[in-house]
Amino acid sequence: MASNPNVLAGQCHCGAVRFEATLSDGFNSILRCTCSYCRMRGAVAAAVAMGGIRFVSGEDALTSYRFNTGAAQHFFCSRCGIYTHHQRRSDPNSYAVNVACLDGVSPFDFPEVPVIDGVNHTKDTGKPTRRAGTLRFIPAD
Repeated sequence: MASNPNVLAGQCHCGAVRFEATLSDGFNSILRCTCSYCRMRGAVAAAVAMGGIRFVSGEDALTSYRFNTGAAQHFFCSRCGIYTHHQRRSDPNSYAVNVACLDGVSPFDFPEVPVIDGVNHTKDTGKPTRRAGTLRFIPAD
């Protein structure tokens, strides 16, 4: 792996899918979304530019899911079912990676995660993406 701190190794739960992701802006781009799919999935995602995911092994174990307009493509390990990344609807030339799949990273590492309004998606409304709120994690003593 490169010495770039924005290049992180990751994998699915069972280890069948292994990859390196180059985060576009480190963890400054983390977010959650309120659309029906993201709300059920519950993942914290970080931005990755097109070509910023390099599969070390198991790319053939990935399966994908599309819904609604079919513009976004969500990728999962076909063996353990873990969501690893997706191609974004708002910008099909970029991806977002599940931070929980990155080695040594937990979604609970972030005290605050911006939540965007995916119910009123910019591609549907023509308006800029609206921040719906902030998800906070306060560790117990």
